[in-house]
Amino acid sequence: MADEDTISAMDASVAKNEFEDWEVLRRFLPEGWEEQAWLCGAMRRARYIKSPERVLRILMLHLANGCSLAETAARAQASGLGAISSVGVFKRLRAAGPWLSWLAQQERGAAALPLGTVGRRVRAVDATTVCEPGSTGGDWRVHYAVNLADLQCDFFQLTEIGESGETFRRVPVKKGDILLGDRVYAGPPGVAHVLGSGGDVIVRLNRQALPIYDSGQRRIDLAARMRRLKGHSPAEYPSWVKGPQGDWIAGRLVALRHSAEVTRWWRKRMLRRAQRDQGTASPLSLELAAYFMLWTSLKEPGAAEVLELYRLRWQIERVFKRMKSILGLGHLPKKDPLSAPAWLQGKLFVGLLIERMVDAAASFFPWGYPLATAAQPLAGD
Repeated sequence: MADEDTISAMDASVAKNEFEDWEVLRRFLPEGWEEQAWLCGAMRRARYIKSPERVLRILMLHLANGCSLAETAARAQASGLGAISSVGVFKRLRAAGPWLSWLAQQERGAAALPLGTVGRRVRAVDATTVCEPGSTGGDWRVHYAVNLADLQCDFFQLTEIGESGETFRRVPVKKGDILLGDRVYAGPPGVAHVLGSGGDVIVRLNRQALPIYDSGQRRIDLAARMRRLKGHSPAEYPSWVKGPQGDWIAGRLVALRHSAEVTRWWRKRMLRRAQRDQGTASPLSLELAAYFMLWTSLKEPGAAEVLELYRLRWQIERVFKRMKSILGLGHLPKKDPLSAPAWLQGKLFVGLLIERMVDAAASFFPWGYPLATAAQPLAGD
């Protein structure tokens, strides 16, 4: 019995130190974050826990530490944050969706989109796999779209692994939308879906899934075309994609050379993958590893701005990659249409918060964090 009491005391001690550097973490939160909790409705029906700070700390146990709803409730009570049930944590998460979205937007800041896209919604489309813990846990794929101008998650869908994979066809498209996708989204049916709804695409070129043709309907020799590139300036070439109904979709191939370091990295990756699969990397694949290629249906802006748009998409993808490797993506509230997007926005906020803290850590402080106030000049300066 004494051993159980000792263990319980240790658990309580650990729980009380869940956020022992909370005051440091607060320095990275945007100004007005507590007021926004009330304005965004995160404090609706706040009976027992009426402090936005406590609500955020409880939610971060779930979002940042990867605790289940029941474990979050237990740790919140043990650490003195408040008495709350797992159902209470679930309801708090669901109500906090707009607040978490606002926090994520403030951490990232509004993206400066190229002038050619003014008035158009630019959306990064991606998916990630969630493997729930435990023998009864299922494997799910989270499909989502994020508006790059304000980081609003405007589309969210969950599918079981084994169902049809990642495609633009899942995403509702409005006229004027610009959808950005990785190689897996580069396929004629998905491209046709977006254009048929009045949108445009920018996708990383997949030469096998999305073959491109010249004005004479001849398959473009990518290696020969890439050898014409000079220096590290981007170039663009008119090209066409054959749609699923046999129609021709006009667009542009946008390309530039990788740096020597990035080229080496891609070639090593290809060789490792080929060795793992007991195959060989083709000479053509190794040659094309020296180039970065996109295909877009946009008539404007120019090649450099198209590349900048895709770079913004990659920044969001980096956040999710970090979330998978550091934060974990288990305990997904997959059955509720309101809490699932809130969970995704919360994960996005935590990932962006970590990015800010990592950036700040690049400037060395012997005490471990930047001061809240600006540095004062020394006497005599």
